[in-house]
Amino acid sequence: MHLAFPLRLPAWLACLFAAAASLLAAPAGQPLDDQPVESGSGAAPAAKARSATPTLWIIGDSTVKVGTPGQRGWGDELAPFFDPAQVVLVNRAIGGRSSRTFLTEGRWDEILRELRAGDVVIMQFGHNDASPINEDPPVTNSTRARGTIRGNGDETVFVEKNILTGKPETVHSYGWYLRHYIATAREKGAVAIVCSPIPRKSWSPEGKINRASGSYGLWARQAAEQGGALFIDLNEIIARGYESLGASAVDAHFADRGTHTSVEGARFNARAVIAGLRGLDDKNPLAAALSAEGKAVEAFTP
Repeated sequence: MHLAFPLRLPAWLACLFAAAASLLAAPAGQPLDDQPVESGSGAAPAAKARSATPTLWIIGDSTVKVGTPGQRGWGDELAPFFDPAQVVLVNRAIGGRSSRTFLTEGRWDEILRELRAGDVVIMQFGHNDASPINEDPPVTNSTRARGTIRGNGDETVFVEKNILTGKPETVHSYGWYLRHYIATAREKGAVAIVCSPIPRKSWSPEGKINRASGSYGLWARQAAEQGGALFIDLNEIIARGYESLGASAVDAHFADRGTHTSVEGARFNARAVIAGLRGLDDKNPLAAALSAEGKAVEAFTP
């Protein structure tokens, strides 16, 4: 499949389309959503055996790493853009998690035990944060007590009994959880990068992708700024790409009605992440670790 671009298409966007034009087969044996899997150079070595090579830790939800056959997250497509001799990629994103439950399940604590100075943490949450904070009984297979308070404030909601854990819990805002990841990563000497959540395949009557710039995209930016983290507006980068590509062509980027990407879509989004990283200019902590393919991606400029 060959895609034609407008003559005035920005260079960074043309690179996204060039990558999307070639769809390769997804690797067999993808993992279940509740089983974290590492990408790139493989699992991070045990703390005692680790070399001086820094690690790029990736955390998020199923749009970053998913185990459902036919679906693919962008975190598992980042490896070609990096030199494995310069950085180890570890994708700890997991389907169904919000910024809250990734923390309360102890997944972040596991990373903190291995996180060290010089590492980089890139995070993208939001798709599951709009879920109920604590659903009413009865408990079913679809019950999810994973929602967070909308916003970036310090308000809380006290849950006397979490319907899933049976324990009391103080629930914070989406932005609070992001700021917690940022603060605890920086305490370890790591660099934190916040991404706004990727857009869904949701079009306005005017032919524009519906953005999260007034909600989760905004709160992610605010949390990054307040916490002293770097920020990539992945929501905007990908939305612009989809609009230039067109609705019919964008369909191939999704493996469901509009949330989870196909292999083609995951690779498109991974390249968008690299475009965002390169747009950080001299603040990009991974500039020296990019492969030739990564260095060839044009930087995104707002």
